[in-house]
Amino acid sequence: MDKPVLSIQGLSVAFPGHKALSEVDIAVAPGKCLAIVGESGSGKTLTARSILRVLPKEAEITAGSILFDGLDLAKLTPRDPRLRTIRGGQIGMIYQEPMAALSEFYTIGNQIEEILIQHGASRKDARLRAVEMLKAVDIPDPETRRDAFSFELSGGQRQRAMIAMALATRPRLLIADEPTTALDVTTQATILALLKRLQAEQHMAMVIITHDMSVVANIAQDVVVMHQGSVVEQGPVHQVLKAPTHPYAKSLIAAVPKAVPRRVVAHAHPGPPILSVRNLSQHFTQNKGLFRAPDVVKAVDDVSLDLRDGETLAVVGESGSGKTTLGRTIVGLTAPTSGTVDFALPKTQNRPVWQDVRMVFQDPMSSLNSRMTVFDIIADPLRRAGLPNPAERVIDLLTRVGLTPDHAQRYPHAFSGGQRQRIGIARALAPSPKIVVLDEPVSALDVSIQAQVLRLLAELQKDFGLAYLFISHDLDVVAGVADRVAVMQRGKIVEQGATSAIFESPQHPYTRALLDARLPLDPDKAVRFSP
Repeated sequence: MDKPVLSIQGLSVAFPGHKALSEVDIAVAPGKCLAIVGESGSGKTLTARSILRVLPKEAEITAGSILFDGLDLAKLTPRDPRLRTIRGGQIGMIYQEPMAALSEFYTIGNQIEEILIQHGASRKDARLRAVEMLKAVDIPDPETRRDAFSFELSGGQRQRAMIAMALATRPRLLIADEPTTALDVTTQATILALLKRLQAEQHMAMVIITHDMSVVANIAQDVVVMHQGSVVEQGPVHQVLKAPTHPYAKSLIAAVPKAVPRRVVAHAHPGPPILSVRNLSQHFTQNKGLFRAPDVVKAVDDVSLDLRDGETLAVVGESGSGKTTLGRTIVGLTAPTSGTVDFALPKTQNRPVWQDVRMVFQDPMSSLNSRMTVFDIIADPLRRAGLPNPAERVIDLLTRVGLTPDHAQRYPHAFSGGQRQRIGIARALAPSPKIVVLDEPVSALDVSIQAQVLRLLAELQKDFGLAYLFISHDLDVVAGVADRVAVMQRGKIVEQGATSAIFESPQHPYTRALLDARLPLDPDKAVRFSP
């Protein structure tokens, strides 16, 4: 057996007054993939950041070793020149939140090229390699998109660009923190196949942090389950997924959503629509350079749909299909190029539309004000609505989304990605809306918290008659929550209907392709990605 590329032994990390990691032991060999799973805040990402010594200033490694090719990284200072060679060169990292990891002031190509130049490539070779990597991760028109900024890409495209950046130097070890979180099922399969191919070509070791058990089943050889900063179970993927022994590991796997289509009684949501979208289009002009004519991108193209009181309509499709742009246009964040968005909401005195129509955004880090406490973030819409003392409502919302009152005075940077998403959900629900547009509301959450949030959303919907426009790439989640499904491709809705009809007898070839691309949860049925 190959000697491990990475061996972590007895690693403990502490913050002032709090022990975050306790005696963590993991190892991964060349050509192997180790998956780390667990709840948000369990220590998964902190373990990954410890490897590269990119911990928060207040964090301290108090015990243990991090051996990479025999070098103990735990003993190096953060400014040690050896770390500069290792970071981005020998060890690549894919971060969970692409908008926070990518600079908005430099093009995607600039950021990939800078890493290559830092590690010895010429500027000409770096530019060619950047285009090559964008093409490898399936970003369309890579020569043009190389000159795009991060805010010009969809969430999934930003994730793919970050993957290209991490793999550009052909690292010996890749640490991937939720590498497919923002990706639809077809792109997810493409990325996993790419990772497997590069792993085989370079004999690269991988550590993947994920809450998606189907990704674990299809790419990992070994699994580590973390809970409250400790490793509670680890072993081969078949053993951990099919016969877990620790109670927490059992509960985590039991919480994985099953792809059972929701069956809705005919006319379960009678009455006229409270949201009517007719022939809605949202076109953008994309500059291609000083001497090239701009392109017109039809992000949303002639879309019509209805949403009724108490109903959940899911919108699914590939990254870049127009799902998020549709949601943002409906809530009024962007003005449509053409078409109409009509709300049939109760005419409550002095209550503006923004209180009745709210949105949960896909990227929690970029949608939360880093200078505001969690209390102020949630209280802000309540204050604007005229509620003089919002404290009781804020604490109630924090509790309902799985946080505690103690979290109220912290800032967004102090939370994991999943916890930040829950803060965003609480903020959206604050003024008691009638319609909530949920843009990937559980994509950043582990399966156990995901199940809690989905139950919460279902309870709120039942209690208050909320209508949800549920944007998601996770078809297993959609199957369990949606009354109806609309399938988007290249800005158009190509099929829509009852959830059971879409999942059991899809009519459009694109819908069938999406369903066929889902990864099995059973390791015995894992997709054999060809290297």
